[in-house]
Amino acid sequence: MPVRPVRQDTRRVTVTVYRPGSDAQIIKGVWDTKTGGQLDSEEQLYHPGGMATPISLGGRQNPENITLTRLAQVGRDWQAIPSLMNGVGKSRVTITDDVLDFDGNDMPGISGLTWTGTLKRVQPPPANSEDSGAAMIEIEVTIDGYPGS
Repeated sequence: MPVRPVRQDTRRVTVTVYRPGSDAQIIKGVWDTKTGGQLDSEEQLYHPGGMATPISLGGRQNPENITLTRLAQVGRDWQAIPSLMNGVGKSRVTITDDVLDFDGNDMPGISGLTWTGTLKRVQPPPANSEDSGAAMIEIEVTIDGYPGS
C-alpha cells in the first residue's frame, strides 16, 4: 500500500448515541468536527539518589473527552435534542473515525479508530438575532479508554 498523507478533511466521523439502557438509537450520522480523544497518563517519576536520571514508573491512562459538532438540521437534529439531553450522563456513544481517499471513498484495508463512552454534554445551537451564520449542535463524550478498548 502506498504511503500518503492524511488530511483533516479526508475523514468520516460517524457517531451513534443510544437511549439510556437500550440498543435503540437516539441519533446516528456523520459529524463535521471531532476534537479531543488524546490518551495521556499520570506518569510517576522516581528520583534515585546521587542525582541519577529519573526513572519513569508509568501511570494510569487518562483518556481525553471527545467533542463533536455539526450543522444542526431540523429533520435530523432538532427533534433529537430533548432525548439527547435526557441521555446526558447515561447514554452510551460510539464514535468511528474513518480515513477516506482524496475522492471521499473508503480506503480498502484501512480500519477506522473506534471509541466508546458516555454522553457528557449536549449544547443546542445558540440563537442570535444579529448572526445569520451556521447553527451548530455540539456534544461531548467521556471516553472509556483508547480506540478499540
